Amino acid sequence: MAKDSVSHVGKIVEISPETITVEIVSSSACASCHSAAFCGLGEAVKKAVQVPFSYGNWSVGQEVDVILRKSMGFKAVWLAYLLPLAVLLAVLLGTYSVLGELYAGLLGIAAAGVYYFVLWLFRDRLSNEYSFYIKER
Repeated sequence: MAKDSVSHVGKIVEISPETITVEIVSSSACASCHSAAFCGLGEAVKKAVQVPFSYGNWSVGQEVDVILRKSMGFKAVWLAYLLPLAVLLAVLLGTYSVLGELYAGLLGIAAAGVYYFVLWLFRDRLSNEYSFYIKER
């Protein structure tokens, strides 16, 4: 694996002519703890990732590495967390002295909601930019 990419182990769950669906199990930091079974706080979340079909000997149940460039991960953090925070704070600070605390807060939340709605409208375009690929383990 190159230093400019992030890799996760996954298992192929479905193969179609266009995509390969890979299931990744994300575990929390305490999953490796010996007391995690008794504690109840440790959790594992299954995520399905659709990867464009690439030729090879793929089979359902096969373990593969799912790879994404690190730069795409950083871009996702910007789009999903940092830019909406900036929108919220800009609207909140810009309207606080004029509208008061309650309306500035509501307007800031509404502006963040509009931002996420616009992001949702561009989901197809964004999904083309974020492409995973797989390789055999």
